Amino acid sequence: MTRQQLGRRLEFLRDLGIRELALPWAAAASPPVQPPLSQRPADRADPAVTAASPPPAAPPSSAPLSPPVMEPLFTLPPLAPPDDTLEQIRADLHECRRCRLCQGRTNIVFGAGNEKSPLVFVGEGPGAEEDLQGLPFVGRAGQLLTQMIDNTAEREGLAIRRSDVYICNVVKCRPPENRTPLPDEMETCGQFLFRQLTVIRPKAICCLGGTAAKALLGLKEGITKARGQWYRWREVPVMVTYHPSYLVRNPSRELRREAWEDLKKVLHFVYD
Repeated sequence: MTRQQLGRRLEFLRDLGIRELALPWAAAASPPVQPPLSQRPADRADPAVTAASPPPAAPPSSAPLSPPVMEPLFTLPPLAPPDDTLEQIRADLHECRRCRLCQGRTNIVFGAGNEKSPLVFVGEGPGAEEDLQGLPFVGRAGQLLTQMIDNTAEREGLAIRRSDVYICNVVKCRPPENRTPLPDEMETCGQFLFRQLTVIRPKAICCLGGTAAKALLGLKEGITKARGQWYRWREVPVMVTYHPSYLVRNPSRELRREAWEDLKKVLHFVYD
């Protein structure tokens, strides 16, 4: 393994929330996975940030959002090349065979939408229709997501549609039988997801489902506990909500109401 490959793997593991590395020559310390901003003690969190109101775009320096990070004992190589672009990331993924998911795919599902959008939705992985078309969220779950974005924006008086946001997944190839991506598959594809988000630099991210929340935030609690809360990924506010496929399988009016409330928070924070 080259130094660059090792660096990318360590960087990804660190973003997943892994605290310690069993290395014989060095050790690094990093802060624990941050709890929802709305659940932090009052003297640590920005009082303007609660579960019922969006976080401020630029929290005051006097109210740190996380414990100070200790200086690492060694410097990791950069995760992405300088002056990275979505075109370069797509080219790096061309004919990708880095993990087992390549064996059954029809198309790599890179992402779609407004590449300069201030809002990015991150799902789990492509399904059958997405694999055929090479586009994210075009099956039944995608149709529901479109309705959620378009209808919520219209009701809230926001002049946006699904085409105005950017949508991508943690893994870019369809897992067999739509199973949950395995940790090593998420690790391999995660570097490309992180590069996408770094290039787009959105004002907020919406994690659709527990897999996306785990990949970006390292969350261990279930989606019913995590949803509706604000978190941070590299200082970008992140809202966690249900995956549309979960809502398709569980057509509960209460679940859909909760998902719509989560979406309202995100849309108003980004577009008001």
